[in-house]
Formats: sequence, structure tokens, C-alpha cells
Amino acid sequence: MNLPIKPESLKGKVVVVTGAGGVICGAMAKAIASCGAKVAVLDLSLEKAEAISKEIVAEGGIAKAYKNNVLDRDDLKKVHAEINADFGKIDILINGAGGNSPKATTSQEYYAEKQSEEEISFFDLKQEGVEFVFDLNFMGTFLPCQEFARDMLGRKGCSILNVSSMNAFTPLTKIPAYSAAKSSVSNFTKWLAVHFSKTGIRVNAIAPGFLVTAQNQALLFNPDGTPTPRTEKILAATPMDRFGDPAELLAATLFLIDDGCSSFITGVVLPIDGGFSSYAGV
Repeated sequence: MNLPIKPESLKGKVVVVTGAGGVICGAMAKAIASCGAKVAVLDLSLEKAEAISKEIVAEGGIAKAYKNNVLDRDDLKKVHAEINADFGKIDILINGAGGNSPKATTSQEYYAEKQSEEEISFFDLKQEGVEFVFDLNFMGTFLPCQEFARDMLGRKGCSILNVSSMNAFTPLTKIPAYSAAKSSVSNFTKWLAVHFSKTGIRVNAIAPGFLVTAQNQALLFNPDGTPTPRTEKILAATPMDRFGDPAELLAATLFLIDDGCSSFITGVVLPIDGGFSSYAGV
């Protein structure tokens, strides 16, 4: 795998990546494995996790797929024991599991009287939909940290990387639960960095800007492939005039998880957004 940086000190490390069956975290898992790490590929879909794991192994890397629900303490404990048996103690955790739901998304950017029953206003959002999104993103980060960080206490070169979002800095329209949840991930990253500062564990996060994934495809493009009005707004507010690519997250990921590169960096939430967070619109 052709990478801009390839930290030598990642070789032999045991790295857990949650949500690794997806586009973004799958790319992270493959990049980390290409640096010589042993990668535990976790996903709610075992089929997707196995697909990533097989790609890694086919390229000469070390990886194993695990079916895992990041919201289930007992399941996390079970998978933790399996990873320890297969690879040894965990050195690095990447919390990539997350996402939004149509049940926590409004139809319109600004409140207006509904024009049809199909439209979803702020007042139509269901508690269970909002709770699902918040739990998946925040608790889906919190619980894996509680479980897997136990292996890292008092050991050198251990770190946690959370996946936040540009929503954490400025909430986007239509997706209140996702924006609030990612904001909590950023805040928790800073809290945990301080809490673990005396244990040898560094805690950081990346905040990707707009990338096209399976989860947001329908929001960004019409069925015929043409951009939606939302896409036009996003690109108009992104100084680099384009969406990001998952490959453009990899150098920052490798840099932040590797003690050889970033041993004095903790509590950072790094935007990777094509200038979106710097542009005021004028």
C-alpha cells in the first residue's frame, strides 16, 4: 500500500479498529496493517469485517475479523478476550463506529409548515431515533474506551484515536442528533486525554470534513447521480471545491496513533476538511 508516511514503530502493535467494515475505517485498517501492525477488524457486520481482513491478509498483512456491537458491554468483553488470545494486549484503539439515521434527520433545513405527511419536521423526530444516533456515536466511543484501554494502562506507545466530525465544530442543518453526538465525541476526547495523561495513553481525534460514503450518498446525490442542492452548498463552502477522499485521512491517522510521530500530542481534534471550518462564507 502506497502511504505518505509509514511509521516503523507501528510494527508488531496490536490495533483495534471499530466500524472497520466501512469505507473510511476499512481504509484505516488496511493502512495500519501495511505498517506491520496486527489489526483486529471489528464491525457489526462480520461479512464486511471479513472482506477487509481478507484484503489485508492477501497483501501480506496480519488481521482478523470480529463481529462486534460497540453498544453491548458483554460483547465488547467477549471480543476483547478473543483479541488478547489471538494477538496479545491491545496497544491502539481507533473508534470509528458511528453514523446517522433517517429517523434523526429533518426534511428541511429551516422550520416551515409541512407540505406533506412524508416530510419530517423537528417536532416529528422520535426519541428512539435520536437516542440511536447519539448512542451509536458517543456511547459507541465511550464503551470501547472503557473496555480496551484497560490493556494500555502503564504501557508505553499506547493511544486512542476517535473519529469526530466537522459537525462537532459547527452543527449542520437537518442532522441535530449526529451533530450533537459528534460534538460530545470531541469533548470526550479532550476529557479522556487529561484523565489518562499520567498512564501513558494519548487520546486524540480526527474531524473529517465531507467525504462521500454509503451513509450520506442519498443526501449528496440524486438517484441519477447529479448533485443535490446540499452538495452544491457544501462545495460552495469548501475552499478546496471538492469532497475529501478516505485516503486523505490516512497520514493524519498514522501520525496521531504512532508514538514515534506524536508522543507529545494529546487532546487534539484535528480538522481534515478542505478549509470548510476556516471559511466564513464571504
